[in-house]
Amino acid sequence: MGQHSLFGPELGTSQPKPVGPDYQRLRVLITVKAAPNPSETYGETVCVAALSLDLDNPGWMRLYPINFRELDGDSKFKKYDIVLVDAKPNTSDPRAESWRPRADSFVVEAQIKGWDRRMSYVDDYVEESMCDLINAVRDRPSARSLAAIRPREILKLDIRPHPGWTPEEQAKIDRYVQQLDLLDTGPRTALQAPRFKAWYQYRCHSATCKTHRQGIYDWELVALQRRFTDRDDEGLKRLIREKFWDMMCSPKRDTIFYVGNQQAHPQSFIVLGVVYPERPTLRSRS
Repeated sequence: MGQHSLFGPELGTSQPKPVGPDYQRLRVLITVKAAPNPSETYGETVCVAALSLDLDNPGWMRLYPINFRELDGDSKFKKYDIVLVDAKPNTSDPRAESWRPRADSFVVEAQIKGWDRRMSYVDDYVEESMCDLINAVRDRPSARSLAAIRPREILKLDIRPHPGWTPEEQAKIDRYVQQLDLLDTGPRTALQAPRFKAWYQYRCHSATCKTHRQGIYDWELVALQRRFTDRDDEGLKRLIREKFWDMMCSPKRDTIFYVGNQQAHPQSFIVLGVVYPERPTLRSRS
């Protein structure tokens, strides 16, 4: 397969959303599935980040909200799937990358396997200054809100107990569980908070960087904790560290963070996912 990546956008820029309420058929590469959030309507919603594969409109896209509980069959997708989806500009979100997908329209076209093939799509979007991205948003709140950042130095992984849902989040969960729907086949289940939260602290390539500490909102962090409910707290923390530090941040890995900001706090970026291929010198020997 040849090179598929597109020239990455200039720092602080993003493709403007089309004007109008109509759905458009999009072809995208899924790069991020963020951790689920409580929702009164859906029980839990997931934010997905993707790269547009439209040569006339390249760039980052945010697909939200997605009710992942209701996706089934051919509609269920994984990271690094190429999918077709009907979506329209999210007029309630000023961020240019934000689109509202139609849940029943996802069609998986292909899965991109292997880091070499995946990086052929991602490479041109990788940047080195988290500081510049934050400064761009500070100067212009509508500046780009998604990026792939290659840190200069990853300093630590901080793992702490999850404090539980906020009162507002718990209220959403309670209202969802108490609702009745003719399509429900059984009692609605509440979204459980994971036992642990985690943060990366790192230094980007900006000469004046004073380090960044960003929460990890990767689906994989929650999925790992759901999978190993039988482990005690120390055992579960050890599993998290083995995956998110020992493996993903190994000196042998070319670690890159997918980051995105929050609509209510544009200058607050979080880690939505981790890219961790072997370093190019190691890949070339294999």
